[in-house]
Parts: sequence; structure tokens; C-alpha cells
Amino acid sequence: MFSRKGYRDFILENLAYCRKEKGLFLFGYVIMTNHLHLVVQQKDAKLSGWVRDFKKFTSKKLLKMIIENPQESRKEWLKIIFAYHAKFNKRTGEMQFWTHENHAIELYRTEMIESRMNYIHENPVRAGIVEKPEDYMCSSARNYAGLEGLITVDHW
Repeated sequence: MFSRKGYRDFILENLAYCRKEKGLFLFGYVIMTNHLHLVVQQKDAKLSGWVRDFKKFTSKKLLKMIIENPQESRKEWLKIIFAYHAKFNKRTGEMQFWTHENHAIELYRTEMIESRMNYIHENPVRAGIVEKPEDYMCSSARNYAGLEGLITVDHW
């Protein structure tokens, strides 16, 4: 999905908005072609509510963007995939964008935060996309390396 710049930019814009308006602390992120990793904290300690709202809003908008994009060559195939996954979940409509698993891990020690940040930042390196984490544009590794990132992060 996120091999298309427009879809990636939408996620980045949404994260920046949530940082400014929804009390989200964004410590780290990586947007890969088919998934994303976040290290976040919600100001009011209501992270599950934020995740629910984020996924609901972004899925509706991304599905609309895909369907209405005349340059989207994968449109029909994606609609089939999204419809297939929606059949297995009664809470979704006709199409499902995000999976319902979040793989959330509570990070309560400094070592855990460092380990998770290294893991997400190394994701594009392990995938063979870049040689160094800070070379991957859609990652907070750039921010932590002193380079200009695509969005602002909250350094922990």
C-alpha cells in the first residue's frame, strides 16, 4: 500500500495532526510498503482509543483515495483483497484496510524503548531497501540522526 507516495503522505499528515491536536507523543515511526511501526504514547493514557480512531479514520480515507485514484493500477485487485478480509469481520463494512491485530507492546523501561526504536529503524535495512536506517525517508531514524525528517517527532 505505502509504496505510493500519496498514501504515505496521508499517514504522515495524520500522525502530525494527531501530535498537534490529539495529545499524541510520537517517539518513532517507520512506514514500510505494507505496514507501519509506531512508538507512541497518548497524553491521556487512552492509547487504545487513539489507535481505534486512527485506524477508523485512515482506513475510510485510504479506501476512498484508492477507489478514486485514476492512476491506481492495482485498484480492482486491492478491492478484492479488502473485500475478502472484510468477510471475516462482522465489525467492518464491505472492505477492510487495517488488520485488527495491533501487536502493541508496553514499553516501561529505557532498554525496552531503545530496543524497539532500534528494531523499527532497522526494518528498512533488514528489508534490503537501504544500507543505513537514516537513509530511509519514511522513518524517524532521520530525526534521531540529526537529519531533517518528514515530520517532527518527540524525542524521548
